[in-house]
Amino acid sequence: MKIGVLGSGTVGQIIAGKLAGVGHQVEVGTRSESTYGTAAAHGELIFNCTAGTGSIDALRAAGEEELRGKVLVDVANPLDLSKGMPPTLSVCNDDSLAEQIQREFPEARVVKALNTMNHQVMVDPSRVPGQHHVPIAGEDAAAKEQVATLLQEFGWPADSIVDLGGIRSARGMEMYLPLWLGAMGAFGSADFNIRFVR
Repeated sequence: MKIGVLGSGTVGQIIAGKLAGVGHQVEVGTRSESTYGTAAAHGELIFNCTAGTGSIDALRAAGEEELRGKVLVDVANPLDLSKGMPPTLSVCNDDSLAEQIQREFPEARVVKALNTMNHQVMVDPSRVPGQHHVPIAGEDAAAKEQVATLLQEFGWPADSIVDLGGIRSARGMEMYLPLWLGAMGAFGSADFNIRFVR
């Protein structure tokens, strides 16, 4: 599959590398080179790996016409670092970045995924022992199925992928980040993840 990855930071690089490693044709869009549009045009499916506070602008630069009808996997978190560490969230409670993206680009098929863990765990879940989970959320069932297939290529077992329902569930996924940051500090490592026990 042809996949466009928007963002060339740590997350974008590791996602693009994994996608290429499992056989996809990947084009990466970088802000400095204004290549978002090229990457989006290349992709049959697109990953948003940009900084959350700049995601809307990056997607606008990619072009609404290049996003129309495509699955858009939103990995970004709306972390606001303007006041230093720890970051706050630029949007939370009654909205989410993923919902803002879906409203701004209504013909894109937005799926929130992979934002609840470290970038290395995203593409190598075996870094964390035992079963653990990756939640996803979005309005389009077929889009979520396509994302779930990609996640399985990344090494996630099918029963570790938890569909939380519509895009509104992205609120909780994004608001988990302050807890994640606290846990990382407590553990002294980012090699951990969540498991839903019932």
